[in-house]
Amino acid sequence: MQTSVGRSFGRLVIMFRNLASVLVLAALAGPVAAQSPMPDVFDPGRSQLSREQLQSLLQSYTAGSKNTAYTAAYRERTKAQTQLIKDRLENGDIQVGDKVELVVEGQAPLTATFNVDPGRVLVLPAIGPIPVAGVLRSELETHLTKQISRFVVEPVVHAHSLVRVTILGAVNKPGFFVVPAQSLIPDVLMLAGGPSGTANMQGIKVTRGGKTIWDGNTLQAAIVDGWTLDQLSLRAGDQIEVPAQASRNFVNIARTVLMSVGPTVLLLRLLHII
Repeated sequence: MQTSVGRSFGRLVIMFRNLASVLVLAALAGPVAAQSPMPDVFDPGRSQLSREQLQSLLQSYTAGSKNTAYTAAYRERTKAQTQLIKDRLENGDIQVGDKVELVVEGQAPLTATFNVDPGRVLVLPAIGPIPVAGVLRSELETHLTKQISRFVVEPVVHAHSLVRVTILGAVNKPGFFVVPAQSLIPDVLMLAGGPSGTANMQGIKVTRGGKTIWDGNTLQAAIVDGWTLDQLSLRAGDQIEVPAQASRNFVNIARTVLMSVGPTVLLLRLLHII
């Protein structure tokens, strides 16, 4: 028969295990710091930003990066975001490696998912290559309608851009994923099997060519506000990286608890003496 001391020790082990779970959940769902001031033009409801909206956003960011009323860190982040928007306006969104979901009503050969080939072109059956360099995602449907109308009378065209991103780090199925540009980062992470048990969601970042373009409180606030990949100006080849937490073993957790409440008080509570 199990002794009262054995039962108490068992409760102690269970309590520490439960505490470990709570600590992990708290790390994943930790508080997000207040979002940095954003230009009034930004509307989270716009899943794909138009050229006019990007130009307005660029003006606001440019002014914000020079406004000494903001912190140096905020001005630096704003400057980086300004460059992302400039790149979009100058070079467009559609990159080699992306895909385009195309539907041309009544035209079965033109209704499919097409790759963006080198030279940033879509090669369509019976039509040939259609250039998409310099085209924003929000302009894609109009652009393709104009191009296809050279071969099809009054075509009814529906088009959606799929962007190729990489998910790395503490996720269950890291790898390459081609997802709609309207996707949210949490949705993309779920395609990668979701965060692993060791994921540090507060440390998530987005990199491009080895350089960080989104991280910290700015990215956390954007995720909470429901920004899409398009609103974050992500493009083919960008990487979403989820770091792992610093390891905390059972002994470290136990030490933290004991230092917080005191070993004698904890033991007496477990034995139901106090």
